[in-house]
Amino acid sequence: MTDVTSEASSQTTWTGSDIARKSSEVARLVAQLQTESSDSDMLLRLFTKAAAETIGSDYASVTLVCRGQVETPVMIGEIAAASDALQQELGEGPCLRSATDDTTIWIDDMRHEERWPKFCAAAADLGIGSMACFCLYIAGEERGALNLHSTTANAFDDETRALGQLFAAHTATVFSAVREKEQLRTALSSRDLIGQAKGMLMERYGLGADQAFSLLARLSQDSNTKLVDIARQVVDAGPE
Repeated sequence: MTDVTSEASSQTTWTGSDIARKSSEVARLVAQLQTESSDSDMLLRLFTKAAAETIGSDYASVTLVCRGQVETPVMIGEIAAASDALQQELGEGPCLRSATDDTTIWIDDMRHEERWPKFCAAAADLGIGSMACFCLYIAGEERGALNLHSTTANAFDDETRALGQLFAAHTATVFSAVREKEQLRTALSSRDLIGQAKGMLMERYGLGADQAFSLLARLSQDSNTKLVDIARQVVDAGPE
């Protein structure tokens, strides 16, 4: 068993110039991929695929945790999908630990790993020999991990681990920026929709702006429905 987290960073044979060169290479690749999509989920898939191909991983996934809810927006290969599903079912595993505890974890040999015994036994039966889970330091309430899987034991040496950390750092930075833009667009769209619904209620019932908003808020509270969804229903219904 190798109990290594981000507090005990891996020692590599890379020199300072090697690290700078690798970091620049990853940064250029990430910048290139960023031009291919402005959608956060698609960017995660592109980055994860690039990391797996560059490092030589058989399978890969991304685990996101937000307010106790776990999702896997990226799954490259059936084994990666099965691994994440297994961890969600058991409530334990390296991907969940990496995402929730902001730590980097690797497992050299799944058959001899003593942490998360239920998961490791089942993962070994799936054919996973080793894993590396890199924390994604995402801004806001979300937490994440970039997970690499191999069918062979001891597949991730110090250099590939360091390279994975570079990918994770760049991926998290870009993902956070894109997610922030998406949330801003959603907020502006919601504000416009609520404003449109208010205007329709004001015209339909002769209400003031504050009265129209209070009506939307009351409908939202009484029906336990989001305010923006109530506004959308009003707009979709049209003038009567």
